[in-house]
Amino acid sequence: MSEERETRIFMISPDSMITPDQLVREIHAMGKEVTAKETCYGTLVEGPGTLVREALAVIRERYPYDIYSKVRAYPAGDPRRCRAEHGTRPGYAQLEAEWEMLPLIQHGLRYCEKGEKIAAPKEKEKLPVEEFKKICEACR
Repeated sequence: MSEERETRIFMISPDSMITPDQLVREIHAMGKEVTAKETCYGTLVEGPGTLVREALAVIRERYPYDIYSKVRAYPAGDPRRCRAEHGTRPGYAQLEAEWEMLPLIQHGLRYCEKGEKIAAPKEKEKLPVEEFKKICEACR
């Protein structure tokens, strides 16, 4: 990754009240020389690496549990990845899976900040074979 130019995904948690449009407007309002492109899950922010990370720091301060970020390998609008250019979408399933987990991460971070401990989940008991057979027979 070049230190000169960086593209980051700013992903909004599904439980957040922030919209991608609001996030893009806030990034533009910072007055930094970065580009912000609205996406279905948040925004792509691109520009000099130091400015992108400065924008990320401001956003994280404002929304500590709502916005998550990671580096993107391709610039915004890259024809190899852009749907408008009929590019491929490898990694999208992973991105979707990460997006679905964000509410759990939000919840955990809030608990940690309060100093509370989350109880470990109860271990699941094995289903007796006879009960499993009854379920199978009932579903025929």
